[in-house]
Amino acid sequence: MKLQGVEINELELNNIGDWPWAFKAIVIAIVFGVVVFLGWYLNWSNLVDQRDRLQAQEQNLRQDFELKQRRAANLPAYEALLEEMEEELSDRLRQLPSRGEIPQLLADISQAGLGAGLDFELFRPGSIVQRDFYAERPIDIEVRGTYHQFGEFISEVANLPRIVTLHNVNISRVQDSDRLNMRAVARTYWYLDDEEAAR
Repeated sequence: MKLQGVEINELELNNIGDWPWAFKAIVIAIVFGVVVFLGWYLNWSNLVDQRDRLQAQEQNLRQDFELKQRRAANLPAYEALLEEMEEELSDRLRQLPSRGEIPQLLADISQAGLGAGLDFELFRPGSIVQRDFYAERPIDIEVRGTYHQFGEFISEVANLPRIVTLHNVNISRVQDSDRLNMRAVARTYWYLDDEEAAR
């Protein structure tokens, strides 16, 4: 093959400087192509993989950022809700009697029954059951009266300023009488301070 009057076979590798410009340009283009290919194969392909990984990571970070941004936007609402819940908890804790108020509360429960016109057959406070942050005291109650008197008693107990709940309510008819018998367990609760909870 001849280019610019020179046969390719006549060119010597030891004397590249004397080659015609056309051959030099072809060799430079081939060398440049080989360098670019080797550079891409050895280095750039790794960079492309790294770019793809970083783009996927960027997508995950964007989603995480958007989620946190939405949460941050709702932070004042969450703080207001937390404050409201803390106030409600404080109100509920104030409804729990202290340990010293239990005798008065027992008297209030008894007085509610007497005020409703009930006859007490049994009023026996049980032993204290300690939970995580509160304690409870069950009170076995058995009273006699009418259905309306039971309703009045339960209403009075529900309206006490302290929390008292009634459980296992069982109403039965008294033989040879128009009166009813009610057995129940009243439970009162109180908040344990750190010293009591540690026991």
